Amino acid sequence: MSSADKVVISCALTGAVTTKKHCPAIPYTPVEIAEEAKRAYDAGATIVHIHARTDEGAPTWSKETFARIQEETRARSPVLINWSTGGAGPMTDRVSHLALRPQVAALNMGSMNYAKWSESKKEFAFKFIFANAFEDIIAFARAMKEHGAKPEMECFDTGHLESHTVLASLGLLEKPYHFSFIMGVLGGIKASARHLAFQAENVPAGSRWKVIGISREQWQLAMAALCLGGDVRVGLEDNFYLPEGEMARSNGELVDAAVKMTKLSGRSVATLEETKQLLWPNGGMNP
Repeated sequence: MSSADKVVISCALTGAVTTKKHCPAIPYTPVEIAEEAKRAYDAGATIVHIHARTDEGAPTWSKETFARIQEETRARSPVLINWSTGGAGPMTDRVSHLALRPQVAALNMGSMNYAKWSESKKEFAFKFIFANAFEDIIAFARAMKEHGAKPEMECFDTGHLESHTVLASLGLLEKPYHFSFIMGVLGGIKASARHLAFQAENVPAGSRWKVIGISREQWQLAMAALCLGGDVRVGLEDNFYLPEGEMARSNGELVDAAVKMTKLSGRSVATLEETKQLLWPNGGMNP
């Protein structure tokens, strides 16, 4: 198997902000999230990124809710689970669910201004400081190591990539490193193929990386990542729309589009077993 040929497709199922008013397919309950995880897996995704919601759709860090999501998801498919640890709230709340031992956990790698600008209203739809101090990043990484979760290092801007050197020097990372480049958030790196190429050039040799394109730029960035040798994440957390412009009716439809794009690029979609080998070549993955 050529690791450069294989593409790991991830799917972010629900996020923490968008609601069914934005897109009716957004899942809230553990059962809804698990059903979407199965649709994503059946379409070709091998990793699902999960935020927990209350049954009414509000974000929650309840460990019990994460446990129900995990139970329902594993009852339906063998897809690998990636817990979110990002967003607001006390750090202790944002890591307690790692004790459930997911295979992967998202690790935000730096602070930034995070905002959405409304051009029509000439005002911010929302804005806040996305604070991730080095002390917190290290603490999150320690918790991930303790519970056997592989850090997915989320980089919203160019400097965030270099932050991994601190974690590596402390022995908190195991190769191959796993990076995600989030592009298109106002305050972070611009969503363009040129900017993605810059990020890809600076990835340590042997690492896996993928692009997370926000909104409709997702598909252009996905094709750029495929051409540059990277992996791809799609999902209703990041984008509601299929390449043709139609709103997706499920996460599975978005994954299906990513699979077709992967094949058009001349590369092939990694199976579940191939994904395990690519991310854990020496074993040690949480069961």
